[in-house]
Amino acid sequence: MTNNDALPQLLTIEQLAGRLGVSIRHIRRLIAERRVPYLKVGWFIRFDPAEIAAWLDDARHPHVRHGRLDAPKFPRSRGEAIASQL
Repeated sequence: MTNNDALPQLLTIEQLAGRLGVSIRHIRRLIAERRVPYLKVGWFIRFDPAEIAAWLDDARHPHVRHGRLDAPKFPRSRGEAIASQL
């Protein structure tokens, strides 16, 4: 007898779209562009929740501090750009 509890509960396209709050069409586009991890089980496309969670973590943007990102400082004028090269 096998232990079905060891297998992950795979999600359908509809379930993933509902959990992410996007349309089914958007999920299908992500699949076609191979931008989301998925499994093919016969003719069916399924998603492992652990892989989706990791994919979402990788897609996370950096935290914004004090209302702005820590962006590189660009010269304000051409003269400042030339002076910084010297």
